[in-house]
Amino acid sequence: MTRVSVELVPRSRSALRAELQAVAEHLPGIDTVNVPDLTRFSTRSWHGCAFARPRYRAIPHIRAVDLNPREPLQMAAHLDEHGLDEVLIISGDAPADMSARVYDVDAITAIRRFTQELPHVRVYAGLDPYRQSLAREQGYLERKLEAGAVGFFTQPFFDLRLMEAYADLIPLAAEVWWGATSVTEEGSLNYWRTRNHAVFPRRFQPTLEWNRHLASQVLAFARERDQHAYFMPVRADTLAYLGACCSRCRDRTPATLPDRPFRPATHS
Repeated sequence: MTRVSVELVPRSRSALRAELQAVAEHLPGIDTVNVPDLTRFSTRSWHGCAFARPRYRAIPHIRAVDLNPREPLQMAAHLDEHGLDEVLIISGDAPADMSARVYDVDAITAIRRFTQELPHVRVYAGLDPYRQSLAREQGYLERKLEAGAVGFFTQPFFDLRLMEAYADLIPLAAEVWWGATSVTEEGSLNYWRTRNHAVFPRRFQPTLEWNRHLASQVLAFARERDQHAYFMPVRADTLAYLGACCSRCRDRTPATLPDRPFRPATHS
């Protein structure tokens, strides 16, 4: 059965609780929460995921560069305590604070370590369609699966044709969480193009309505393949962005809602 996740940033514990409550009240199609691990915030991803339990399945992002190879996994006891049995392992960028300690640990090494030390935890890896050629990314995905990953969270897609190309490259046994995000400002559009080298179709429009329609298409794409979808609200109100596809029952194909006013929110 297709699962649907919303990515919530833990800017503060009170704000995260409020977002979780709003999702619970208005978006019944959401059954999972995934939480990024951002070094500029004090709440780590696994602590943020604990707030989502037990209502939701919750998936913390784990940065490989933060894992000290000479010490026990710092989040292991917390994962077990709160029933967190899934993680997403990413490589992790260097922290803005140069005094923060990081380690020479890559994603594949981290995946292998998790599967060996926490075999009951399902490990997902990242899929980035923009960082290298399709052939090289396919090889990288295969190495992550060999290390013990059970599937992938993609970087957000903006074009279904590119999604279809990657769907043909991923082994059928792998679970895939197809991602989408809201890009509703020219600044965000330029960020995705210059920083992440994202591919946008010519018909793309940085409007909430265009992004809501894409979210519905991504969810339908995942459901057709018995895979999963996750959504990353950025500079858009979560309920306004996802109301079209996640306010309905989980077993129904989403439809586009008519235009309605929305409340902007600040996300980064």
